[in-house]
Amino acid sequence: MNSISNRPESGPVIWTSGLTKRYGSVTAVDRVDLGVQPGDIYGFLGANGSGKTTTVRCLLGLVLATSGEIDVLGRRMPKSGADVLPRVGALVEGPAAYSHLSGLANLALYDASGRRPAGPLGGGRRDRRDRARDAMEMVGLGSVGKRRVGAYSLGMRQRLGLAAALMRRPELLVLDEPTNGLDPQGIREIRELLLRLHSDGTTIFLSSHLLAEVEQLCTRIGLLDRGRLVLQEDLDVLRAPTGLTAVRTPDGNRATELLGTAVESRDGDRVLVRAEDPAKLNALLVGAGIRVVELGPERRSLEDVIAERTSARAEGEVPT
Repeated sequence: MNSISNRPESGPVIWTSGLTKRYGSVTAVDRVDLGVQPGDIYGFLGANGSGKTTTVRCLLGLVLATSGEIDVLGRRMPKSGADVLPRVGALVEGPAAYSHLSGLANLALYDASGRRPAGPLGGGRRDRRDRARDAMEMVGLGSVGKRRVGAYSLGMRQRLGLAAALMRRPELLVLDEPTNGLDPQGIREIRELLLRLHSDGTTIFLSSHLLAEVEQLCTRIGLLDRGRLVLQEDLDVLRAPTGLTAVRTPDGNRATELLGTAVESRDGDRVLVRAEDPAKLNALLVGAGIRVVELGPERRSLEDVIAERTSARAEGEVPT
């Protein structure tokens, strides 16, 4: 069967069918079907050892899949890597750099090793230094571009790796834990940078285990558990109201007694209630002298969604 016919007609930026990678008897990635659309900020989630980095490596042709099919930017990978990769910016695990050279010199070498001066993305040797300086400025390293990379902190090296990914003005940005080693201010700055790139038309594939960052940044998520894709959905859909009303009150016992069978569940001072009209529910509680701290529609957190879709490891089980 020709599985290419199963792809959406809109033309996904990343598409896989049955992607599988085995290392001996260990299956690191198990029949994964990804679909990343143009304009997505796609959060690729999973615990450490779930297969995220292996999947990213397969997408970029850094390791060969055992079976399955991969298309990136509409071309088959790794067969079309020479045409596809110049249009992709990538940061996978720890960025590599020559420690005895400056940040600017490292970016110039990186660009010279892979860019096609006459290619569709423009640029070449003449403007290489300017593009390197621009990339350093974008990631907040403009003042240390001439400093030896050996003197960079872990967070600065991470920013340098992101600058390298941006040198080719990519259509697709593939990032594996891009905020590793950054302090809270640095994480916020990188988030704002990615949002700007997205607004300029860049599709972003972000592999991470930081739920808070994914919730603030991503439009769509995929969840990997033990190598299997157990969830792929728009974030707005996952966080839509559940139909229940959440009430926070220090008078939980009295509220539960008053509402009776309308109470779905209670956890401390938080009571979930089946109510058609939240305003009437609030009036009922206040009229009974019950203090209401907060009342509104219940929405599941991303953490709740992940807990529902993944299974706990058995005692003594080692991540693969």
